[in-house]
Amino acid sequence: MQLCASYGIPHSRFSGAGDGRWSALDRAKALAYLAYTQASCDGCGTRAAEWDEGMGGDRFAYVPEPYRCPGCELIEMEREQVPDGAEGRGMKIGLRPRKDVTP
Repeated sequence: MQLCASYGIPHSRFSGAGDGRWSALDRAKALAYLAYTQASCDGCGTRAAEWDEGMGGDRFAYVPEPYRCPGCELIEMEREQVPDGAEGRGMKIGLRPRKDVTP
């Protein structure tokens, strides 16, 4: 459904069964996916129901697992070089493949 949402296409078309028009089932799936994503935490991706024992969840449903992302590490290292104050306002740092950088 995430791919369907990204491209704005009905699920039936994605699965090869539809003619491109939105059926009632396609709309229901899209609305359910929207509700699911809106109920997910932006930070960790879990939903409150997964933690709430009253809703069938488990307070210890997940275990934290640290990992290092080399890309995020590079971005944070570069961010340390951004000046404070007016000179650094609005500064964004992204990643570009090394092959795309001209020497």
